[in-house]
Parts: sequence; C-alpha cells; structure tokens
Amino acid sequence: MVVLSAARWVRSRLSDRFWRVQEVLKYARHFRGRKNRCYKLAVRSVRRAFVKSTKARREKKRFLRALWITRIEAASLEHGLKYPAFISNLAKSQVELNRKVLADLAIYEPKTFKSLAALAQRRRQEGFLAALGDGKEPEGIFSRIVHHHY
Repeated sequence: MVVLSAARWVRSRLSDRFWRVQEVLKYARHFRGRKNRCYKLAVRSVRRAFVKSTKARREKKRFLRALWITRIEAASLEHGLKYPAFISNLAKSQVELNRKVLADLAIYEPKTFKSLAALAQRRRQEGFLAALGDGKEPEGIFSRIVHHHY
C-alpha cells in the first residue's frame, strides 16, 4: 500500500462520523462553555449562528442604504434641498449616481456634491428644458449631455 501523506492515511483509517463531528466542532471552537466541546450542543449553536449570519447579511444591506440616505439628506439640506427633491431632480437631470456614490461625494468631495445640488436646484426651479436647453450648466459642473437623434 502506497501512502502519499500521513494525513490521508489517518483520514482513511477513521470513520466519516468522526470527520463530520470535527467539522461542526471547528466552527464552534470560539463559543463559550460546553458548546465548543459537546457535539450535541455545538450542532444547535453552529446552526443558529449560520442562520443569524445569513439574516445579518441581508440586514447589513438595509442598514447601509439607510446610512447613505441619511448622509445624502444631511448634505442636501446644507444646500437647501430636501432628500426626495434632490434625488428626483438628479434623476430628471440624467445624473445616474447611486446612493453609495452620492454619500461618498457628500463626505469626501463636498464641492462636487455642491455642484450636483446646484444642478438639482436649477432643475427644480426651471424645469428640464430650461435647465439644460441652452447648453450651459451651472458654474462648476462639467457634463456630457446625451442627445438622442431618432
């Protein structure tokens, strides 16, 4: 019999049940009390931990979206726009930045965010054709306006 490694030899000698138990206990090592030693308790705790981690991944997405909205709202209020008006007027002005990017701009590039707020404010006051019809954007804004020819 040729054995390539000691680990494979040992693994082939032990039962599958042993390795299933070890797999569960590996995930339970950091638990407190008997949950990290007793298989019966560890199985329950590990399953519960996996379920909670799955739910937490979904909740993290919700939490981050709420955080971005809060940051955008605070920054847009500094420039005299409420959040719904700011977002809807940016969409009408064909600015397709998601909330994560807008929140980052609000924090790390306030001048860029100010120009976006000026664009949304102008769109709100004058309407889409008046805001972009003459081809002149508000000061500090550089954009490529897409004209569709049908």
